[in-house]
Amino acid sequence: MKRHALALPLLIVLAACGKSDPEPLPTPTATVAAPRNLVAADLNLATLGAKVVGPQGSQVETVLSAGNAEIGTMVSYVACPAEVTECVPGKMPEGTLYTYVHQVTLDDAEKDEIKPTSGPEVVEAAPTLFRTTAKAHGFTGAIGYAKAEAEAALGAPEAITTTLDNGGLIWRVTEGGGWKPGSTITFWWQSTLPPAGPADNYLLEVDGNHSAARGPFPAEDKPVEGKKPR
Repeated sequence: MKRHALALPLLIVLAACGKSDPEPLPTPTATVAAPRNLVAADLNLATLGAKVVGPQGSQVETVLSAGNAEIGTMVSYVACPAEVTECVPGKMPEGTLYTYVHQVTLDDAEKDEIKPTSGPEVVEAAPTLFRTTAKAHGFTGAIGYAKAEAEAALGAPEAITTTLDNGGLIWRVTEGGGWKPGSTITFWWQSTLPPAGPADNYLLEVDGNHSAARGPFPAEDKPVEGKKPR
């Protein structure tokens, strides 16, 4: 009996030594969607109807600047479908598509005169692109640019690729001989949401210059209590 009594604590000690610490639970990590290439369609003005009239009128004009240099201008507007003669978002039926249009014109100065040599505008590899800096709320997947303008400005009608990256839209120049000074390229995209007003949610990168741009932009679609989100 004594031997059994002595063996019991020994078994308890051995069992305790044999236990291993529980494995830590895996830490959840956020999944970031990879950039997705989109099919860029040509701009067809015949599909556009009346424009949304906001506090600044039917279009928003902004000067594109980098440092102390003016590198271009942007004129933006939002249009309803072709059959609409008065585009008033509050009166439009659910499911109306709004086309956001941005006409970007480079300054006609020579590139060497506006190219920065120091400061935050300088980058090692200088891409040429136009993009949204915020998630394009209500984006339908329809996107493109005026291909005749791209051919005149860049030398090739298919010189621009379009990408959806983490909810933002990017128009990137991948072909051609560079954006000619003084020329215009019109970019467009569609949303199920009307503009909430002008916002600094656009960016132009050209010749190493970065310029924030102000234009109409939709607000995030917040579902109303008791109503299903669109």
